[in-house]
Amino acid sequence: KRLLLVAGEAYPREGFDYVLRCIETIYATRVGHGEIRRVNVNVAPLTVEQFARLKAAGIGTYQVFQETYHRATYEAVHVAGPKRDFDWRIGAMDRAMEAGIDDVGIGVLFGLFDWRFEILALMQHIRHLEQRFGVGPHTISVPRLEPAAGSDLASQPPHPVDDVAFRKIVAILRLAVPYTGIIMSTRETPKMRQETFALGVSQISAGSRTNPGGYAEGKDVENEAQFSLGDHRPLDEVIADVASMGYIPSFCTACYRLGRTGQDFMDLAKPGLIKEHCDPNALSTFLEYLMDYASPRTKAAGLTLIEHVIEGMQPEPRRRSEKMLEAVRSGRRDVFC
Repeated sequence: KRLLLVAGEAYPREGFDYVLRCIETIYATRVGHGEIRRVNVNVAPLTVEQFARLKAAGIGTYQVFQETYHRATYEAVHVAGPKRDFDWRIGAMDRAMEAGIDDVGIGVLFGLFDWRFEILALMQHIRHLEQRFGVGPHTISVPRLEPAAGSDLASQPPHPVDDVAFRKIVAILRLAVPYTGIIMSTRETPKMRQETFALGVSQISAGSRTNPGGYAEGKDVENEAQFSLGDHRPLDEVIADVASMGYIPSFCTACYRLGRTGQDFMDLAKPGLIKEHCDPNALSTFLEYLMDYASPRTKAAGLTLIEHVIEGMQPEPRRRSEKMLEAVRSGRRDVFC
Protein backbone atom coordinates (compact mmCIF):
# COMPACT_ATOMS: atom_id res chain seq x y z
CA LYS A 1 0.00 0.00 0.00
CA ARG A 2 3.04 2.26 0.38
CA LEU A 3 5.75 2.51 -2.24
CA LEU A 4 9.01 4.44 -2.56
CA LEU A 5 9.74 5.60 -6.11
CA VAL A 6 13.47 6.20 -6.58
CA ALA A 7 14.92 8.08 -9.56
CA GLY A 8 18.29 9.60 -10.40
CA GLU A 9 18.97 12.57 -12.66
CA ALA A 10 19.33 10.77 -16.00
CA TYR A 11 15.66 10.93 -16.97
CA PRO A 12 14.52 9.52 -20.34
CA ARG A 13 13.94 11.90 -23.24
CA GLU A 14 10.73 13.33 -21.80
CA GLY A 15 12.60 14.62 -18.74
CA PHE A 16 10.94 15.21 -15.37
CA ASP A 17 7.52 14.47 -16.89
CA TYR A 18 8.60 10.82 -16.92
CA VAL A 19 8.57 10.77 -13.10
CA LEU A 20 5.13 12.37 -12.99
CA ARG A 21 3.80 9.84 -15.50
CA CYS A 22 5.21 6.99 -13.40
CA ILE A 23 3.39 8.30 -10.32
CA GLU A 24 0.14 8.57 -12.27
CA THR A 25 0.54 4.99 -13.53
CA ILE A 26 1.26 3.66 -10.06
CA TYR A 27 -1.85 5.24 -8.55
CA ALA A 28 -4.01 4.05 -11.46
CA THR A 29 -2.88 0.41 -11.25
CA ARG A 30 -5.24 -1.95 -9.40
CA VAL A 31 -5.30 -5.73 -9.27
CA GLY A 32 -8.08 -7.18 -7.14
CA HIS A 33 -7.68 -5.60 -3.71
CA GLY A 34 -4.17 -4.52 -4.67
CA GLU A 35 -3.50 -0.80 -4.95
CA ILE A 36 -0.82 1.68 -3.96
CA ARG A 37 -2.30 4.36 -1.69
CA ARG A 38 0.78 6.43 -0.98
CA VAL A 39 3.73 7.00 -3.31
CA ASN A 40 6.73 8.44 -1.52
CA VAL A 41 9.37 9.84 -3.85
CA ASN A 42 13.17 9.95 -3.72
CA VAL A 43 14.36 12.01 -6.67
CA ALA A 44 17.24 14.40 -7.19
CA PRO A 45 16.71 18.00 -5.96
CA LEU A 46 14.23 19.99 -8.04
CA THR A 47 13.24 23.61 -8.60
CA VAL A 48 10.33 25.10 -6.65
CA GLU A 49 8.18 24.85 -9.79
CA GLN A 50 9.01 21.17 -10.25
CA PHE A 51 8.32 20.47 -6.58
CA ALA A 52 4.89 22.09 -6.99
CA ARG A 53 4.16 19.70 -9.86
CA LEU A 54 5.34 16.80 -7.70
CA LYS A 55 2.92 17.83 -4.96
CA ALA A 56 0.09 18.14 -7.49
CA ALA A 57 0.79 14.54 -8.51
CA GLY A 58 -0.34 13.47 -5.03
CA ILE A 59 2.89 12.22 -3.50
CA GLY A 60 3.27 11.41 0.16
CA THR A 61 6.75 12.17 1.48
CA TYR A 62 9.55 13.73 -0.58
CA GLN A 63 12.87 12.19 0.38
CA VAL A 64 16.45 13.06 -0.48
CA PHE A 65 19.64 12.48 1.50
CA GLN A 66 22.48 14.95 1.84
CA GLU A 67 24.85 11.95 1.83
CA THR A 68 27.36 13.92 3.94
CA TYR A 69 27.11 17.34 5.55
CA HIS A 70 30.90 17.71 5.47
CA ARG A 71 31.45 19.99 2.48
CA ALA A 72 35.04 18.95 1.68
CA THR A 73 34.11 15.27 1.76
CA TYR A 74 30.99 15.90 -0.31
CA GLU A 75 33.02 17.64 -3.01
CA ALA A 76 35.66 14.90 -2.95
CA VAL A 77 33.14 12.11 -3.61
CA HIS A 78 30.95 14.02 -6.09
CA VAL A 79 33.38 14.97 -8.81
CA ALA A 80 31.01 15.65 -11.72
CA GLY A 81 27.38 16.09 -12.72
CA PRO A 82 24.51 18.07 -11.17
CA LYS A 83 24.91 16.33 -7.82
CA ARG A 84 28.28 18.01 -7.31
CA ASP A 85 26.52 21.21 -6.14
CA PHE A 86 26.47 20.92 -2.33
CA ASP A 87 24.35 24.04 -1.79
CA TRP A 88 21.71 23.06 -4.35
CA ARG A 89 21.27 19.72 -2.62
CA ILE A 90 21.16 21.02 0.94
CA GLY A 91 18.53 23.57 -0.09
CA ALA A 92 16.23 20.93 -1.58
CA MET A 93 14.00 20.67 1.49
CA ASP A 94 13.55 24.44 1.65
CA ARG A 95 12.40 24.48 -1.97
CA ALA A 96 10.12 21.48 -1.41
CA MET A 97 8.44 23.16 1.54
CA GLU A 98 8.17 26.46 -0.33
CA ALA A 99 6.28 24.50 -3.00
CA GLY A 100 3.85 23.13 -0.41
CA ILE A 101 5.35 19.69 0.26
CA ASP A 102 5.27 19.52 4.04
CA ASP A 103 6.23 15.86 4.60
CA VAL A 104 9.95 15.50 3.88
CA GLY A 105 12.51 12.81 4.62
CA ILE A 106 16.21 13.46 5.20
CA GLY A 107 19.23 11.31 5.89
CA VAL A 108 22.97 10.74 5.88
CA LEU A 109 25.01 8.02 4.20
CA PHE A 110 27.02 7.05 7.25
CA GLY A 111 30.62 6.12 6.57
CA LEU A 112 31.67 9.03 4.38
CA PHE A 113 32.67 11.21 7.35
CA ASP A 114 32.71 11.03 11.16
CA TRP A 115 29.22 9.97 12.28
CA ARG A 116 29.34 12.34 15.27
CA PHE A 117 29.75 15.34 12.97
CA GLU A 118 26.98 14.05 10.70
CA ILE A 119 24.53 13.71 13.59
CA LEU A 120 25.21 17.26 14.78
CA ALA A 121 24.89 18.64 11.25
CA LEU A 122 21.67 16.68 10.72
CA MET A 123 20.26 18.23 13.90
CA GLN A 124 21.20 21.71 12.66
CA HIS A 125 19.37 20.99 9.41
CA ILE A 126 16.30 19.92 11.39
CA ARG A 127 16.50 23.04 13.57
CA HIS A 128 16.63 25.20 10.44
CA LEU A 129 13.51 23.55 8.99
CA GLU A 130 11.63 23.88 12.27
CA GLN A 131 12.58 27.54 12.66
CA ARG A 132 11.75 28.50 9.08
CA PHE A 133 8.71 26.33 8.38
CA GLY A 134 7.57 25.13 11.82
CA VAL A 135 7.95 21.54 10.63
CA GLY A 136 10.74 19.02 11.06
CA PRO A 137 11.37 15.91 8.97
CA HIS A 138 8.61 13.33 8.66
CA THR A 139 11.31 10.66 8.41
CA ILE A 140 15.05 10.22 8.93
CA SER A 141 16.93 7.45 7.14
CA VAL A 142 20.16 5.95 8.48
CA PRO A 143 21.87 4.00 5.66
CA ARG A 144 25.44 2.81 6.08
CA LEU A 145 27.87 2.82 3.16
CA GLU A 146 27.83 -0.74 1.77
CA PRO A 147 29.92 -2.40 -0.96
CA ALA A 148 28.82 -1.59 -4.51
CA ALA A 149 30.07 -2.76 -7.89
CA GLY A 150 32.69 -0.43 -9.35
CA SER A 151 33.24 1.56 -6.16
CA ASP A 152 36.44 1.06 -4.17
CA LEU A 153 35.30 3.73 -1.70
CA ALA A 154 32.11 1.81 -0.89
CA SER A 155 34.14 -1.31 -0.15
CA GLN A 156 36.48 0.63 2.15
CA PRO A 157 34.51 3.50 3.73
CA PRO A 158 36.66 6.46 4.85
CA HIS A 159 34.93 6.48 8.24
CA PRO A 160 33.44 3.01 8.80
CA VAL A 161 30.57 2.78 11.28
CA ASP A 162 30.65 -0.40 13.35
CA ASP A 163 27.55 -2.03 14.82
CA VAL A 164 27.97 -0.44 18.25
CA ALA A 165 28.20 3.07 16.79
CA PHE A 166 25.30 2.33 14.46
CA ARG A 167 23.04 1.40 17.37
CA LYS A 168 24.09 4.64 19.07
CA ILE A 169 23.11 6.62 15.97
CA VAL A 170 19.59 5.17 16.02
CA ALA A 171 19.18 5.72 19.77
CA ILE A 172 20.47 9.30 19.64
CA LEU A 173 18.14 10.23 16.80
CA ARG A 174 15.16 8.68 18.55
CA LEU A 175 15.86 10.70 21.71
CA ALA A 176 16.68 13.91 19.83
CA VAL A 177 13.78 13.81 17.32
CA PRO A 178 11.05 11.79 19.06
CA TYR A 179 8.31 12.72 16.57
CA THR A 180 10.05 11.48 13.41
CA GLY A 181 9.91 8.12 11.71
CA ILE A 182 13.31 6.40 11.63
CA ILE A 183 13.78 4.21 8.56
CA MET A 184 16.00 1.12 8.42
CA SER A 185 16.66 -0.24 4.93
CA THR A 186 17.44 -3.72 3.64
CA ARG A 187 21.13 -2.76 3.62
CA GLU A 188 21.18 -4.10 7.19
CA THR A 189 20.96 -7.73 8.28
CA PRO A 190 17.78 -9.18 9.81
CA LYS A 191 19.54 -9.29 13.19
CA MET A 192 20.44 -5.59 13.12
CA ARG A 193 16.96 -4.63 11.95
CA GLN A 194 15.45 -6.62 14.82
CA GLU A 195 17.75 -5.05 17.40
CA THR A 196 17.16 -1.47 16.27
CA PHE A 197 13.38 -1.75 16.62
CA ALA A 198 13.94 -1.57 20.37
CA LEU A 199 16.19 1.49 19.92
CA GLY A 200 13.74 3.56 17.91
CA VAL A 201 13.42 2.34 14.33
CA SER A 202 9.78 2.66 13.28
CA GLN A 203 9.80 1.90 9.55
CA ILE A 204 11.56 -0.74 7.46
CA SER A 205 11.59 -1.74 3.82
CA ALA A 206 11.27 -5.33 2.62
CA GLY A 207 11.79 -7.24 -0.60
CA SER A 208 13.93 -4.43 -2.03
CA ARG A 209 15.96 -4.72 -5.23
CA THR A 210 18.62 -2.16 -6.07
CA ASN A 211 19.63 -3.24 -9.58
CA PRO A 212 17.97 -1.55 -12.57
CA GLY A 213 15.05 -3.68 -13.75
CA GLY A 214 15.28 -5.85 -10.64
CA TYR A 215 11.55 -5.99 -9.97
CA ALA A 216 10.66 -6.75 -13.60
CA GLU A 217 13.28 -9.50 -13.76
CA GLY A 218 12.28 -10.87 -10.37
CA LYS A 219 15.84 -11.33 -9.20
CA ASP A 220 18.84 -9.51 -7.76
CA VAL A 221 21.92 -9.04 -9.92
CA GLU A 222 24.71 -8.27 -7.46
CA ASN A 223 27.16 -6.79 -9.96
CA GLU A 224 24.50 -4.33 -11.18
CA ALA A 225 23.15 -3.30 -7.77
CA GLN A 226 23.41 0.20 -6.34
CA PHE A 227 24.59 -1.38 -3.09
CA SER A 228 24.67 -4.82 -1.50
CA LEU A 229 21.76 -5.98 0.63
CA GLY A 230 21.91 -7.47 4.10
CA ASP A 231 18.29 -8.66 4.22
CA HIS A 232 17.09 -10.69 1.22
CA ARG A 233 13.89 -12.02 2.81
CA PRO A 234 10.55 -11.62 0.99
CA LEU A 235 7.88 -9.35 2.46
CA ASP A 236 5.85 -12.19 3.98
CA GLU A 237 8.82 -13.50 5.94
CA VAL A 238 9.68 -10.02 7.22
CA ILE A 239 6.05 -9.46 8.29
CA ALA A 240 6.03 -12.76 10.19
CA ASP A 241 9.28 -11.83 11.93
CA VAL A 242 8.01 -8.39 12.97
CA ALA A 243 4.77 -9.88 14.29
CA SER A 244 6.64 -12.55 16.25
CA MET A 245 8.45 -9.74 18.09
CA GLY A 246 5.13 -8.25 19.19
CA TYR A 247 5.18 -5.25 16.83
CA ILE A 248 2.22 -4.42 14.55
CA PRO A 249 3.23 -4.27 10.88
CA SER A 250 1.29 -1.21 9.71
CA PHE A 251 0.43 -0.32 6.11
CA CYS A 252 -1.39 2.84 7.17
CA THR A 253 -1.77 5.73 4.71
CA ALA A 254 -4.49 7.63 6.58
CA CYS A 255 -2.70 10.80 7.67
CA TYR A 256 -1.85 11.96 4.17
CA ARG A 257 -5.41 11.52 2.92
CA LEU A 258 -6.99 13.16 5.95
CA GLY A 259 -4.70 16.19 5.84
CA ARG A 260 -2.64 15.21 8.87
CA THR A 261 0.63 16.38 7.32
CA GLY A 262 3.18 19.07 8.05
CA GLN A 263 2.27 21.27 11.01
CA ASP A 264 -0.98 19.38 11.67
CA PHE A 265 0.94 16.11 11.91
CA MET A 266 3.61 17.64 14.15
CA ASP A 267 0.94 18.99 16.52
CA LEU A 268 -0.24 15.41 17.03
CA ALA A 269 3.10 13.61 16.84
CA LYS A 270 5.18 15.75 19.21
CA PRO A 271 2.90 15.24 22.25
CA GLY A 272 2.22 11.61 21.27
CA LEU A 273 -1.46 12.12 20.43
CA ILE A 274 -1.07 10.53 16.99
CA LYS A 275 -1.13 7.14 18.74
CA GLU A 276 -4.92 7.45 19.01
CA HIS A 277 -5.05 7.09 15.23
CA CYS A 278 -1.98 4.92 14.67
CA ASP A 279 -3.10 1.87 16.61
CA PRO A 280 -6.55 1.40 14.97
CA ASN A 281 -5.14 2.15 11.51
CA ALA A 282 -2.23 -0.23 12.02
CA LEU A 283 -4.55 -3.04 13.04
CA SER A 284 -7.00 -2.56 10.17
CA THR A 285 -4.29 -2.37 7.48
CA PHE A 286 -2.43 -5.32 9.00
CA LEU A 287 -5.62 -7.39 8.88
CA GLU A 288 -6.04 -6.40 5.22
CA TYR A 289 -2.59 -7.78 4.48
CA LEU A 290 -3.25 -10.99 6.40
CA MET A 291 -6.53 -11.65 4.59
CA ASP A 292 -5.34 -10.76 1.09
CA TYR A 293 -1.68 -11.77 0.87
CA ALA A 294 -0.22 -13.58 3.88
CA SER A 295 0.96 -17.17 3.96
CA PRO A 296 -0.93 -19.46 6.38
CA ARG A 297 1.92 -19.26 8.90
CA THR A 298 2.08 -15.47 8.81
CA LYS A 299 -1.71 -15.15 8.92
CA ALA A 300 -1.96 -17.32 12.04
CA ALA A 301 0.78 -15.35 13.83
CA GLY A 302 -0.77 -12.04 12.79
CA LEU A 303 -4.28 -12.88 13.94
CA THR A 304 -2.91 -13.96 17.32
CA LEU A 305 -1.04 -10.65 17.62
CA ILE A 306 -4.16 -8.62 16.75
CA GLU A 307 -6.14 -10.39 19.48
CA HIS A 308 -3.37 -9.73 21.99
CA VAL A 309 -3.13 -6.03 21.11
CA ILE A 310 -6.91 -5.54 21.25
CA GLU A 311 -7.05 -7.05 24.74
CA GLY A 312 -4.55 -4.50 26.04
CA MET A 313 -6.23 -1.38 24.62
CA GLN A 314 -8.22 1.23 26.51
CA PRO A 315 -12.03 1.10 26.01
CA GLU A 316 -12.43 3.90 23.43
CA PRO A 317 -9.56 2.99 21.07
CA ARG A 318 -10.55 -0.65 21.47
CA ARG A 319 -14.12 0.12 20.40
CA ARG A 320 -12.88 2.05 17.37
CA SER A 321 -10.39 -0.67 16.44
CA GLU A 322 -12.92 -3.48 16.73
CA LYS A 323 -15.37 -1.58 14.53
CA MET A 324 -12.71 -1.05 11.85
CA LEU A 325 -11.53 -4.67 12.03
CA GLU A 326 -15.07 -5.95 11.62
CA ALA A 327 -15.47 -3.79 8.51
CA VAL A 328 -12.32 -5.38 7.02
CA ARG A 329 -13.51 -8.89 7.89
CA SER A 330 -16.81 -8.18 6.13
CA GLY A 331 -14.99 -7.35 2.91
CA ARG A 332 -14.33 -3.62 3.08
CA ARG A 333 -10.86 -2.31 2.33
CA ASP A 334 -9.05 0.96 3.00
CA VAL A 335 -10.74 1.44 6.36
CA PHE A 336 -9.05 4.25 8.28
CA CYS A 337 -9.60 7.00 10.83
